Amino acid sequence: MRFSSPTHEQLQKHYGRILAGSKDLKTNACCCSEESMPHAIRQILKELDEEIIKRFYGCGSPIPPALGGCTVLDLGCGSGRDVYILSKLVGENGSVIGGDMTDEQLETARKHMDAQTARFGYRKANVDFRQGYIENLKELGMEDNSVDVVVSNCVINLSPDKRSVFSEIFRVLKPGGELYFSDIFSRRRVPEQFKDDPILHGECLAGAMYTEDFRRLLREVGCPDYRVVSGSPVTIDNHCIEEKIGMVGFSSMTIRAFKLNDLEDICEDYGQVAVYNGKINEHPHFFDLDDHHRFLTGKPMLVCGNTASMLQTKRFSRYFEITGDRSVHYGAFDCAPASVKADDPSGNCSGGACC
Repeated sequence: MRFSSPTHEQLQKHYGRILAGSKDLKTNACCCSEESMPHAIRQILKELDEEIIKRFYGCGSPIPPALGGCTVLDLGCGSGRDVYILSKLVGENGSVIGGDMTDEQLETARKHMDAQTARFGYRKANVDFRQGYIENLKELGMEDNSVDVVVSNCVINLSPDKRSVFSEIFRVLKPGGELYFSDIFSRRRVPEQFKDDPILHGECLAGAMYTEDFRRLLREVGCPDYRVVSGSPVTIDNHCIEEKIGMVGFSSMTIRAFKLNDLEDICEDYGQVAVYNGKINEHPHFFDLDDHHRFLTGKPMLVCGNTASMLQTKRFSRYFEITGDRSVHYGAFDCAPASVKADDPSGNCSGGACC
């Protein structure tokens, strides 16, 4: 079954023929400054051909750590910027698949393969660009339980069928695999009259996910706990567009979620403790799982059952020592972000990594 629709055709025209580069965007929603990226990624960007960067559109830097040897799928890869960054990070023994529906973007991505492979010193390319729709990853040849990590950079908001997108993501992820993506979210549901506006849609605003609907959708597809890694308000910086849709309120967020069978819909306390060994590249002193879990190297920290499971996945287990299991339950775990706890007049805090 193909998912081509008027919305897809409109977006293919927008990103394939109307936009010649990021300078043609009318708002800053689909933009991310290099200064906000981690140092290691900025260094890799210096090795990429200029056209790859010029024709790329994204709102974040959805590149998680600890990727050596992994198989990674980039949804809506565009000109291939993140694919080539990932190519360097997974190494010659890893592989990266970039999927996109737009001919012109894929043409840009593919024509730089030989040059980037040689620049990275690889004997053969470890990237593969495939055309298809993110709502049906079988079109891209993606099998069940075949991918370690799925990433996406400001693309899922464009889909007219987000449920199919997330269902497909969790189908192709291996058990313990991770979804790590940046996108535009809204503080309320975007009014229906904006959904057919080609500019508002192409600028990643009309299709933005209301945060609570996103939470509900992930739960429906079998993921009751996701984590916000980072987030910041989106300033539209276009008076006409701001007057039209500015009442909604938008933010750019980076999200991580894991394909795990034992996640619960709230954080539960089993008395488990995690210790980070400081061995993840570029993270010698601490590791941030999300915006309220900072693990200081060598320091034992109380964690909820869900967090313990995330840290025991294949990619992260070598970097954490987890003490305890789920044999004894102590009640709910106070797992709110530190900013929320600071405003709590009760002063309640479990003393864990969330504090």
